[in-house]
Amino acid sequence: MTDFLSLPDGGPVTLADASVPGCLVGSSADLVRRDITVADGRIAEGEGTRVDLGGAMVLPSFVDMHTHLDKGHIWDRAPNPDGTFAGALSSVADDRAARWSAADVRRRMEFGLRCAEAHGTRAVRTHLDSQAPQDTITWPVFEDLRAAWAGRVELQGVCLVGCDSVTVDGPFAATADLVARAGGVLGMVAYPVPDLKDRLQAFFALASARGLSADFHVDETLDPDSACLRMIAETVIETGFDAPVVVGHCCSLSTQPEAEWQRTLDLVARAGLHVVSLPMCNLYLQDRHAGRTPRLRGITLVHEMKTRGIPVSFASDNTRDPFYAYGDLDMLEVLRQATRIGHLDHSDADWVDSVLSVPARACGLAAPSLAPGAPADLSIFRARGWTELFARPQSDRVVLREGQPIDRTLPDYSDLDDLMGCPR
Repeated sequence: MTDFLSLPDGGPVTLADASVPGCLVGSSADLVRRDITVADGRIAEGEGTRVDLGGAMVLPSFVDMHTHLDKGHIWDRAPNPDGTFAGALSSVADDRAARWSAADVRRRMEFGLRCAEAHGTRAVRTHLDSQAPQDTITWPVFEDLRAAWAGRVELQGVCLVGCDSVTVDGPFAATADLVARAGGVLGMVAYPVPDLKDRLQAFFALASARGLSADFHVDETLDPDSACLRMIAETVIETGFDAPVVVGHCCSLSTQPEAEWQRTLDLVARAGLHVVSLPMCNLYLQDRHAGRTPRLRGITLVHEMKTRGIPVSFASDNTRDPFYAYGDLDMLEVLRQATRIGHLDHSDADWVDSVLSVPARACGLAAPSLAPGAPADLSIFRARGWTELFARPQSDRVVLREGQPIDRTLPDYSDLDDLMGCPR
C-alpha cells in the first residue's frame, strides 16, 4: 500500500489541521487540531508551504522499551511445540545452542530494526540472552549495530539471565563487567527461588558498583503465589538503590487477592519502579492449556498502577519466536492491542504517552515531543481519531525523520531464508 500523503521538497512545510493528542500539547482535551511547521529538520514556529492534513493524526516517534531482537524471527526453524511458556524456553535454548553465531544474531537483529524504523520507532531497548558463552557472542554484535544505527534507531541493551545464576562473584560478575563496558543495563529474570532475596542483593550490589541501571523480567506467570515484584521493591527500598529500575510483565498481580496486590503496588510506588507491560506476548502465553479456552488475559494491573502514580509503558516484547509467534515491532499495533486487552479506552486521555514520553524517561532518553525545537521525527496517519486509528493497521502511514519521509519498505521474510535450519 502506498503512502497517502505527499510532501513538497525543500523549504519549511506546515502540516495544517493535524489531529494531535491533547496530552502532548498541554491540553486536557482528548485530541486537538493544530498546525505543525517543520523547518531544517525540526518542529518550528511560523509557517511554510501548507499541506492540508484534513485532521490526519500526527504522533512523535515511538519508544519500544522491551524487545528481544536476538530471539526475533527464529519461528520457522524453532517453533513453539505447544504454545506454552515451557515450550518457548526449550525451543529457544535448543536454537541458541545450535545456531546463534554472531552472523546469525546480527542479521536477525538488523531485520527487526528495519521493521521498527519503518513503523515509526526511534528508540529500542532490547534484552539479550547473556548466558556464557552467548554473552561474548551477542554483546559485540549489539555494540556494532548500535553504532551502525545511530541517528536512525537509538539502541539500548539489557543482559538477560536467570536469577539462580546471579552471585556477587563468578560468571555473572563477568557478565556485569561486559555490560558496563558496553554501556548497557543490568537485567535478570526474577522467579521464586528460596534465596531470591540474596540474589537480588547481589544483583543490586553489582549494579551499584558499576553505575548501572536495572531492568527485570518478573512474575511472568499467573501463579498468585509468585510475589517477586514485591521483593524487588522491598530490596530497592532497603538498599537505597537509586538508579532507574524497570520491571516487566508482573502478570501474577492479576490473580492475587486485593490486599496482596495493593500492598505490592504501594511498595512499587514507594520504590519508584517503572513498569512495562507486554500485553501481546502475555496474552499469547498465559493461561494456555490444551483443549481449554483461556479465561485470563495475563495483563498486569496497569490502571491501578497509574492511579498510584507508577509510570506504566507498553512494549513489543518478542517477535516471531517461540515466546510470541507474531508481531512486527510496530508500536501502533502494541498500543492498539493494549487498548483492547487492557480497556484503556473510556479511561485517561493520555495512555498514548505510554509508548512515547513515559518509556523515553524510563530509558533516560529525550522525550518525543511536538514542541518547537524538537526533532521533526513524526508519524502521520490517515486516521482522524482513535477509533479510526485503531480500526486499521495504518499501513499507509508516513514516517518522517528530521522532516523528511523515509522509505517504509519492510524487509521481506525471505531475506532470512538461508538462516533457517543452518548449522552453527
